[in-house]
Amino acid sequence: MKVSPKNQGLSELDEFCIQTIRFLSMEAVQKANSGHPGMPMGMAPAAYVLWTRHMNYNPANPRWHNRDRFVLSAGHGSMLLYSLLYLTGFDISLDELKNFRQWASKTPGHPEYDPDCGIEVTTGPLGQGISNAVGMAIAEKYLAKYFNRDGFPIIDYNIYVIASDGDLQEGIASEASSLAGHLGLDNLIVVYDDNHISIDGNTALSFTEDRAKRYKAYGWNVQEIRGDGNNMAAFEKALNNAKQEKKRPTLIKLRTHIAYGSPNMQDTAKAHGSPLGDDEIALIKERFGWDPDKSFHIPEKVLAHMRKVNDKGKYTETTWDKMFAEYTKAHPELAQQFDDAANEKLPLNLYDNMPDFEAGSMIATRKASGKVLDVLMPKLPLILGGSADLTPSNNTEFAGAKSFQKDARDGRYIHYGIREHAMGAIMNGISVSGLTRAYSGTFLVFSDYMRGAIRVAALSKYPTIFVFTHDSIGLGEDGPTHQPIEHLAALRAIPNLLVLRPADANETAQAWKFALEHRDGPVALLLTRQGLPVIDQNKYSSSANLSKGAYVLAGADDPDVLLLASGSEVSIAMEASEKLAAENINAQIVSMPCWKLFEKQDKEYRDSVLPPSVKARVGIEAGVEQGWWKWLGDKGVFIGMSSFGASAPGKICFEKFGITAAKTIEAVKKVMN
Repeated sequence: MKVSPKNQGLSELDEFCIQTIRFLSMEAVQKANSGHPGMPMGMAPAAYVLWTRHMNYNPANPRWHNRDRFVLSAGHGSMLLYSLLYLTGFDISLDELKNFRQWASKTPGHPEYDPDCGIEVTTGPLGQGISNAVGMAIAEKYLAKYFNRDGFPIIDYNIYVIASDGDLQEGIASEASSLAGHLGLDNLIVVYDDNHISIDGNTALSFTEDRAKRYKAYGWNVQEIRGDGNNMAAFEKALNNAKQEKKRPTLIKLRTHIAYGSPNMQDTAKAHGSPLGDDEIALIKERFGWDPDKSFHIPEKVLAHMRKVNDKGKYTETTWDKMFAEYTKAHPELAQQFDDAANEKLPLNLYDNMPDFEAGSMIATRKASGKVLDVLMPKLPLILGGSADLTPSNNTEFAGAKSFQKDARDGRYIHYGIREHAMGAIMNGISVSGLTRAYSGTFLVFSDYMRGAIRVAALSKYPTIFVFTHDSIGLGEDGPTHQPIEHLAALRAIPNLLVLRPADANETAQAWKFALEHRDGPVALLLTRQGLPVIDQNKYSSSANLSKGAYVLAGADDPDVLLLASGSEVSIAMEASEKLAAENINAQIVSMPCWKLFEKQDKEYRDSVLPPSVKARVGIEAGVEQGWWKWLGDKGVFIGMSSFGASAPGKICFEKFGITAAKTIEAVKKVMN
């Protein structure tokens, strides 16, 4: 075998393993005729050293709680990760590598969350992964403070990231990295693949600031390794320094070459996102002394060597298990909390002493939410809250909450600053850490800034809870820049995201109950700034029906018309119904806090809420009409927004835009004619 003399700190067997990773990556891309071969080729040495010499994990139990986490933020280089997972013995077969980017494979084009296969988070949209890792680092710091006792480091792991030029260019990464530096997350180690190439060409076209100085300014420990990405002696020294760092996150700026070893494609933009071609792969094999007639070739000594991490992993976890057994004897209550969290169990008394909301009183659902959190969160010590610098407005800080800071790792409330996009991704990182979960708040209009993270949460089924307040023109004087018009419809459009818009304080309490019990994806709570009347639970249907997505709030034996509404507009429907009754028009009021949940109900239930025989239907919502026609049918009328809002008191906005009981009555008479 030919070994490059540039490799430092590597044996011939090490080099052989690295070449195997490179060839698996380029051949899988070639077979799929699609993918990104260059990055895995350049980063193979560093990834190999990291996975075989430094990270603690057990392929036989990928969910072991004290494992080191690895995030391939440069998700386009997914074959690097898949090759490592296969070679180290995770549940990824060689056939899956050959099936790269094909239907139903475990090896999609970009890594998708699959902890049973060793894939910690979904990456692909650049910047998400490194931001998720900040959340993972926060979770580890909090868990260590909460559970660890003298002699029992139950939680003690690092988060390793491989990030690209593209990751560092995305604004979300800047937001997250800034917060990580502020918080001094020394358990976060980012390896920056500084290969100088992106899709358009050399990064000098658009990316010329001094990244090392930038991260130093964030408060990071920055180490630079020049050369061609093969000086593993220097890389290991940097890793060891990073693991010994006790005050700052670390960025290792590693100069590499995309498509390293390719005679014609190295350092070219084409190698970023296109197969190299059979002829080029043959030339690379010749250069490194590989048999050009063999593809997906795994030398026995390579597999045997790399599978040794299984023995190390089993030993490490077994040692931890013995420690945890002793910990259970010494600290039984903490051990029980650990197990309950691992099994997603909520406290039996969680809903005791829930706030009592007086019927007819006025309370904004954001304030009702705050009162509910005051009761629930002290009983849920592994749920971390926060806000993007809108805590007093979002009412997300519960009674007794302490701020999570560099010198206060026991704090459960995270001040994200004005960093909405990073907040969303960091919350996702917290929520996939195995024991913790996150909720945080901002204004609904700023969900635009968070959409990338929300979409990934829905795609990956992270159990993150997004709190959005000031959910309509009802927020008033801040005007159209802050009044969400299309945002409710936009969030509803995301598959697997459950959007709950409660009608009053009692529905808000039920929304929190549902969100805490729902683990199969994210939940978004949409809450009002303005006060809403508390609906009498003795007179109207129980708010517990929120879990069905829509329900008959007030029915009629033979309704003439259906009034459908969500959130703050339910009270408008109720007012209109009372006035219609005086004119002998029977209206059935339907509260629709969550369309997706309603769609999951059986046909019999859906027909009981929306009788097919009643064609006269009016939908009322202070947002755009998209999606409403599935409920209203051909003869329905929608009352809502078709323009941006205006700067005026909320009540005036509703009147001027015609979202009132009077306009509802006019619509009812129109639709009944």
